[in-house]
Amino acid sequence: MTGVAAPPNFMPPGLVQEAHPELFDLRALPVPPEEAKPGQLPQHMIRQFFEEGYVLVPEFFRLEELEPCRQAAERLVEKLAQKLYKGGKIKNLYKEYGFFERLTHIDKEFPGANIILLKYPDLCEEFKKLWTNERLLNVVEQLIGPEINGHPLWNLRTKTPQNEATTVPWHQDSAYLDNECYATLQVAAWIPLLDTTAHNGCMQMVQRGHRTGRIATHQCCDGGTWYVMLDEQEMVKSLGTNLDTDIVTCEVPYGGMLLFNNIIPHRSLINLSNDIRWSFDLRWQKPGLPNGFYGLKEGVLMRTAKDPNFKISWENFDRTVRHKLLRSAAVEEEEDEFDTTVPGPWMKKWEIVHVNHHVDSYRADLARTSEVQ
Repeated sequence: MTGVAAPPNFMPPGLVQEAHPELFDLRALPVPPEEAKPGQLPQHMIRQFFEEGYVLVPEFFRLEELEPCRQAAERLVEKLAQKLYKGGKIKNLYKEYGFFERLTHIDKEFPGANIILLKYPDLCEEFKKLWTNERLLNVVEQLIGPEINGHPLWNLRTKTPQNEATTVPWHQDSAYLDNECYATLQVAAWIPLLDTTAHNGCMQMVQRGHRTGRIATHQCCDGGTWYVMLDEQEMVKSLGTNLDTDIVTCEVPYGGMLLFNNIIPHRSLINLSNDIRWSFDLRWQKPGLPNGFYGLKEGVLMRTAKDPNFKISWENFDRTVRHKLLRSAAVEEEEDEFDTTVPGPWMKKWEIVHVNHHVDSYRADLARTSEVQ
């Protein structure tokens, strides 16, 4: 990798001096509803979310709520395999392998296949049903109140074994978003589609790392990936964490979930198993607040106390493809359907210390933008 020196008086655009701890601690705890709703968590777990920055719910979903998502993900793998096969990128469809192995073999023959799958816009009905699960929204209501927007940043994670592109370094989620959302509480749910452990790449949280209410200085990009990264010493200095005592390994069984806010530092471990660690990232926030998606895509209203008979409309949300939106707005050409890069505006926020093909792709976008202006 090529190191890029920062210019004199360089101040990463992502670095802000203001802090909003009151938005992420117990002062933001909503008033509990008068009557409990199905699925809602006990108050001690809700308090942990605000006090520690996360809460692990080991049992929540029924198998019949998650199995359709597995089946839908299998369809996406089949769609990807057919696309690569017809495009001459792979010579085998690997149909003999199951859900937890097939993509690994595809990715070995065409490195970056898992990235293409990550960028698929397919928010199918099964995924929508999980995201808007009534019991799940009842929990989200405990955290942010009865007005709930689905955030445009959602992911189906395909953590293939021992793959740099699927091993996410320390970061705060808001480091990927624009500065306007730093004063907005966002709730993330990490929902695995199998039992997760340290061996197959579960998540780690830095408990109470959200207490300052600020975003630390990140860098870009981690190794050969598009990920921003948060240095451990920077975490200690800027966020007041103690890495000897504050790192928590969150092993989540199938049917459970991990809830956390948008500024707690976290990472995912490398997958040392032979199976793919499939999982969902889903997010919510209050409507009407900045979502941090650079003004490119609005969220989708999922619940409002103003209308008890409210029906979710996906039309506008489905119309825009988020990964294409993250490309330079002035780039007219269609993205190569086999492109394995993930460029995005977060690369302009932080000091670039590793240049790789993802960074080169973003710089090429910016250059084409300048040409047409």
